[in-house]
Amino acid sequence: MSYFSDVERDLVVAARTMAADGVVALDLVAHNGRDLPAWAPGSHVDLVLADGRQPGTQRVERQYSLCGDAADRSVWRVAVLREDTGRGGSVRVHDEIQVGQRLRVRGPRNHFACDIVPGAVHRFVAGGIGITPILGMVRAAATAGAVWTLDYAGRSLSTMAFVDDVRALDAGAGRVRLHAADEGARFDVAALVDAAADGGPVYACGPARLIAALEEAFTAAGRADALHVERFEAIAYGEPIWAGPFEVELAMTGDVVTVQPGQSVLEAIEEQSPEAMVLSSCRRGTCGTCEVPVLEGEIEHRDSVLTPLEREHSAVMLTCVSRAACPRIVLDV
Repeated sequence: MSYFSDVERDLVVAARTMAADGVVALDLVAHNGRDLPAWAPGSHVDLVLADGRQPGTQRVERQYSLCGDAADRSVWRVAVLREDTGRGGSVRVHDEIQVGQRLRVRGPRNHFACDIVPGAVHRFVAGGIGITPILGMVRAAATAGAVWTLDYAGRSLSTMAFVDDVRALDAGAGRVRLHAADEGARFDVAALVDAAADGGPVYACGPARLIAALEEAFTAAGRADALHVERFEAIAYGEPIWAGPFEVELAMTGDVVTVQPGQSVLEAIEEQSPEAMVLSSCRRGTCGTCEVPVLEGEIEHRDSVLTPLEREHSAVMLTCVSRAACPRIVLDV
C-alpha cells in the first residue's frame, strides 16, 4: 500500500542517536503526542531545513526515507548520512538539528512501495545508506511471515547503519548477508540474479553503481520486471530530444507558458504562471514532489523515479527535469 501526502506539519525531535559512523538518526513526534499519519515501507518525507523567509536566503528541503516501524504511529524515524561534499543538507542535519527542536516536515510520499506476495521469496538489497527504505520492507516481510533475504553492502560494519536491527529481524536464520568491503565480503550480483530465478520480487536501494549493476544483470537475464529500485542520485541524461523551445498549456489556469532551452518546465511555470502552484523539492528528479498529470503531448522522461511502465503511459511527468518531445504539451495544472 502506498501513501501520498503534501501536507506540512511541525514535528519535534524527540531523540537523536548515531546509527553508525557518519549516520545520525532522528526520531520525530507530534508536539501534542498524537499519532502521526500512516505510512508504508519505502516512504520518504521532506525535511525543511531552511524556510527561505529571511532576506537573501533560500528554502532548503531534503528527502529522507522513513526507516522506523510503520506499525508505530507515535514516531517517524529518519537516518541521515553526512556528506561533506554534498549540497549541504546532511551537514545541517548533523551540525544543527538537536533534541527538542521543531522541524517542518512534508509528507509522507511513496514512489518505492513494497508489496508482500504470499508464497514468494522477497529479496532485498541495500548499499550503504540505502538501508533506510529497505529496513522497513524487511520488517514488514518478517512481520507478515514471508520468506525473505537481505544482502547489505557497505565500506565497513562500523559505517553500516542498523546492522543490529537487521540481525535481530533475522534471529539467526541466515537470511541476512552482510558484505563489508574492508573484510573482503563483496556482494555478488550474478549470484543474486541466479537465486532470483524463482521469480520473486527484488527491492534495492543504494549507490548509482550498485543500481546500474543490478539493472544490467536483471535485464540481461530477461527478468527486469522483478527488480524494483530507488535512487538517491539522479540519472545522468544527454541532450534532450526536443532541443528548441516548447509550449506548455496549463489546463486549470488556461495559461500557456514557453519553456526555453536550458529551462525546466517547473521554472517556466514559476516564472510565467506563479498562481499555478506546482510543489517542488529536490529539483533533480529524485523525489517525485513536482509530479503533475499529463493530458496531451509526448514527454521525454528524464527523472529517476517513474517506472518503465509509467514512462511508457506518460500519464504524469516530473516538471523539474522532464521535457516535451514535441512543440506543445498540456498539463492538468
